[in-house]
This record gives sequence, structure tokens and C-alpha cells, in this order.
Amino acid sequence: MSLKDKVIFISGGSRGIGLAIAKKAAADGARIAIAAKTVDPHPKLEGTIYTAAQEIEDAGGLALPLQCDIRDEASVQDCVAKTVENFGGIDICINNASAISLTPTLETDMKRYDLMHNINGRGTFLVSKTCIPHLLKAENPHILNLSPPLDMNEIWFQGSVAYTIAKYNMSMFVLGMAAEFRGRIAVNALWPRTAIKTAAVKNVLGGNEMMEKSRSPEIMADAAYIIFNKSKDSFTGNYIIDDTLLAEHGETNFRKYADYPFDELMPDFFVPLDSYPVPKVVKDS
Repeated sequence: MSLKDKVIFISGGSRGIGLAIAKKAAADGARIAIAAKTVDPHPKLEGTIYTAAQEIEDAGGLALPLQCDIRDEASVQDCVAKTVENFGGIDICINNASAISLTPTLETDMKRYDLMHNINGRGTFLVSKTCIPHLLKAENPHILNLSPPLDMNEIWFQGSVAYTIAKYNMSMFVLGMAAEFRGRIAVNALWPRTAIKTAAVKNVLGGNEMMEKSRSPEIMADAAYIIFNKSKDSFTGNYIIDDTLLAEHGETNFRKYADYPFDELMPDFFVPLDSYPVPKVVKDS
């Protein structure tokens, strides 16, 4: 497997899961456009598009840092055009940018509601739509949305319905686009079984204690790497849980992602109950 010379366009990849995926691909010599908003250091958020670009190049890839607001059509179109101009095309589109607010109905103000839907739903559609004409020219193109399985259990809606619907928009695009572009572009969703050590976990879900009970972003990067090396013709329309895919491909050492007992890790939202128990190898690692 290799992603050498593949061109990857990733939204919101200046930190966390997006950056981990980019660095994993960079180790093969991939060319990566980081399309994100952060250009100046932020007190609560690590990294900018420039620090991410440096890490990607240090890992062995080529990087193109692009300031991008995926809510703005002109901004996305400009960034995609610059990616094609610099790298000659696009092989992989990763919809990583996301906004979260785990608030019940009466505590969700409309400004936050609009932000989540404009980034998670509309932004994913816009980035995908803008990349697709270039993906159609690629040899083995992929779209990957970092979004959950479409599980309609009410437990995922009852306390954060606005966020759940905004996030499920990303997953519904997988359902529709996988069918629309079958045989031409692979479209899949990837989601973590446990919380991942990201700014969202630290700033929104519980601080350092929850960070300790979360896995490193590299588990998502390793799963994404497997997906991108699969054929567009045979692997599309899937809702993938990270450790299940890795276990299916022979991974046995899950302690490298979190040196913490598995049953004490913080489970993520939206993982369907029928996806448990996890592969035995995961529990024993």
C-alpha cells in the first residue's frame, strides 16, 4: 500500500485527526492541501495551517497551506483551484472540518445551530461538490467524511438533537454520493469507537481527565490509510469504526493508541449498540 504522489484535499486539517491523517499520508510522499481557517496561533487551539504544513513536510510530504472558510463558496472554489494548479489534480477529498455543541434544544442558540449546519452539512456538500470534477479524473479517487454510522436510536438525539442532525448530514452524503458515483469515486465514512485526543474533547467534553481516557488521533489516521488504499470499485458506501477495520487488517496492539484499559476508555457518541462487543483482539490489547 502507498499514497505516494497522491493529492489530498482536507478541510480543517491544521490539528487533531485531520493533521494525523495528513502526516500518515505524507510519510508515503503524498501532496496535501490543508484548507482551514486558523492562520494565527489561538490560545485554546494548537496549530495553524502553517505549522501543519511544516509537520507534513517534516513527515515526508508536500504541503499547501490554504486559508479557507468552507461556509464560503468562493473561498472553497479558490482553494480547490489552487490545489489543482499546484499539484495537478485531486485524488482524495477528506471532509474533516466540523463544529460541535452538545446542547439540548432550549440551550442551543440559533447562531450555534447555524454554525454546525453550515460547517458539518453545507460545508461537506460544498467541498465534495467542488472536488468531484477533479476526483473523476483520478485513478482511484476517494471521498472520506469523518462522520458516524446512521443509527436512528433516540439516545443519540435526545440531548443534542441539533448537533446530531448536523453530523448525520455528513453521513447522509455518504449514502447518497456513494450510490451516485458508484464505480467512479469511493465515498465512505470513518468514525472512532472511543473519544480521540482532540481540542473538542479537551475544550468541550471534559478537559484533561477525558483526554487521558481517549485514544490518540493516529488510530484514525491508520484506519484512513487502509481505506485510501482500497479500490474505488469495491469499497464504497461504508460506515467504518476505526478499531474494527484495523482489527480486520491484523492490528493487535491497540495500547499504542492509549495506554489505558479498554473498558475504561471514553466511548464516542453514535457507535451503534450492535457494533458491540468489539473484536476480541481489541479487548485483549
